[in-house]
Amino acid sequence: MKKIEKFAWGCMLALAMVTGAQAAGGDTLAWDKAPNKTTDLGSLQNGAKLFVNYCLNCHSAAYMRYNRLADIGLTQQQIKDNLLFTTDKVGEVMKSNLDPKQGKDWFGANPPDLTVVARSRSGHGGSGSDYLYTYLRSYYRDETKPTGWNNLAFPNVGMPNPLWELQGERAPVYEVREEHGHAVHIFKGWQQVKPGSMTPLQYDQAVGDLVNYLQWMSEPDQNTRVRIGVWVLLFLTVFTFFAWRLNAAYWKDVK
Repeated sequence: MKKIEKFAWGCMLALAMVTGAQAAGGDTLAWDKAPNKTTDLGSLQNGAKLFVNYCLNCHSAAYMRYNRLADIGLTQQQIKDNLLFTTDKVGEVMKSNLDPKQGKDWFGANPPDLTVVARSRSGHGGSGSDYLYTYLRSYYRDETKPTGWNNLAFPNVGMPNPLWELQGERAPVYEVREEHGHAVHIFKGWQQVKPGSMTPLQYDQAVGDLVNYLQWMSEPDQNTRVRIGVWVLLFLTVFTFFAWRLNAAYWKDVK
């Protein structure tokens, strides 16, 4: 009987974990398509600047070194002058100065590392980049929360909006419909409550640049991999043709 009880509790715990993960993944909101411009050096450079200025205060990218930013067209001097805030060595990794204990006290958990977040957050709604692009554009004011913020893509999120000065404050707009005797709230869009330093279009472009950088950072060699892969497939296609003709020549006199 005790084994059955333990098994039942285990099933309930697993179900709760799956349900929580689905809520965190944003089942309440369809994910928008991210720009996916990992070859646009201007976009990647602007995204790196946004990451260092707005994300690196709390989050780390402990598997990414500053000197790898040379791959997106930045010189070491540019990196030193504009992007080194937590260290003075270009060869160091991107680590936050936030104390883990303080992070847990302030946000309920230590802010996660973002090196591969664009790969780890993929789900049924789209790629990890799609999720991040939607998430960073779905914050709204919610005075019932400790941080004063909430997020449609990640309900009850513990992190406040890091880009609120750029975006301003917005409120979700819902349409109420009656379905099966119940009122259903359907998300229709956003209403700008307070303007930010950017227009909505400029903000979407800035978030696109940041997500492009996060996508690139998750695998800096991805563009090289794709480029080499194309040449490998072309080689295999040509090789297959010659192998087919050679095979025909060997067997043409065999009855």
